[in-house]
Amino acid sequence: MDKLIIEGGVRLDGEIRIAGAKNSALPIMAATLLAKSRVVIRNLPHLFDITTMLELLGCMGVQPIVDEKLNVEIDSSTIHSFSAPYELVKTMRASILVLGPLLARYGQAEVALPGGCAIGSRPVDLHINALRSMGADIRVEDGYVRAKVDGRLRGAHLFMDMVTVTGTENVMMAASLAVGKTVIENAAKEPEVIDLAECLIAMGAQIEGHGSDTIVIEGVAELTGCTYSVMPDRIETGTYLIAAAATCGRIKVKDTRPDILEAVLLKLEQAGADIEVGENWIELEMGGRRPQAVSLRTAPYPAFPTDMQAQFTALNTIAMGSGSITETVFENRFMHVHEMSRMGARIKVEGNTVFVDGVDALKGAPVMATDLRASASLIIAGLVAKSQTKVDRIYHIDRGYECIEEKLQLLGAKIRRVPA
Repeated sequence: MDKLIIEGGVRLDGEIRIAGAKNSALPIMAATLLAKSRVVIRNLPHLFDITTMLELLGCMGVQPIVDEKLNVEIDSSTIHSFSAPYELVKTMRASILVLGPLLARYGQAEVALPGGCAIGSRPVDLHINALRSMGADIRVEDGYVRAKVDGRLRGAHLFMDMVTVTGTENVMMAASLAVGKTVIENAAKEPEVIDLAECLIAMGAQIEGHGSDTIVIEGVAELTGCTYSVMPDRIETGTYLIAAAATCGRIKVKDTRPDILEAVLLKLEQAGADIEVGENWIELEMGGRRPQAVSLRTAPYPAFPTDMQAQFTALNTIAMGSGSITETVFENRFMHVHEMSRMGARIKVEGNTVFVDGVDALKGAPVMATDLRASASLIIAGLVAKSQTKVDRIYHIDRGYECIEEKLQLLGAKIRRVPA
């Protein structure tokens, strides 16, 4: 198991390219199961979760083809199994996204209950209840969701009890091949949901309202192949911007989308960053200034994203002043706090809020990553700390950040990967 070794205290300065969004790529890969002909996906990030999804498709009999430009061609016509085994699903919660497409296209599915980061309850009952309302017979037994339907799923009027991104995506994919109209109320509005909808539309689906809290899908008899490019990763973008701000540095991120990062950019400006944006780039400049502490509250899009709160916690540890961060999406997402305390951070948790008093400097220490975004926050803490920081269990980071040490090295960071 690899570790990252960081020699902190270096101001980041430079330019990097942002990869495709993992949280968009995974549902789009699942959606290829709906198409009768080949789908070509461009701008896939090179991540462990993407490899796992390719393996999952492969164990079903689908044989993805990767070209010299790392575009992936997927033709699901060779599928012979409708099961997603625990061995693959246990590392990636997004595996549940094959449930809707398999059920809608083939009338059957067997998907192991998902794993992934241990950041709180992310129940699949919302997916299951919605698909049952569309006519599916679903049983949960022996750690598997076993589903079948006679004929085709039926359109239904659905209200999601809570905003769920993967739940919205699963139902939207299933409804694309259902008989009649499906209305999803209290739908997720995340850009990644919009990206999936646009891909489905390119395949022939009839979808309206994506990006709002009411999505309407008119089922069609079949979907066909298409070529689609995955949107840029807004969380990767924000992570590198925060890293540059925390180190009092400068960065230009390219091949990204400022329009879907407004909540994050506003907080970075409150922290003292000078920010300029173009159509597909963002430039941040701290001018050597130490950041100001910020306070924020996470909530579903377009509010501040839960996937960015750990990184801002790291920034607040060395900022001037005090800040509070309230987490409303997941109930167990402050596991990075104890590791930062070991580095000298003045930080405490009360309920679902973390309070941070900025210090002049953190001290390098051995720390352990507990989930994907916590990993990123510990790397940021290591970048601003005096002396050496060792980040263990970095397999989490490889699930969501493409070549993170190489990109940070391009910005001047002293960081390297070593075997454990």
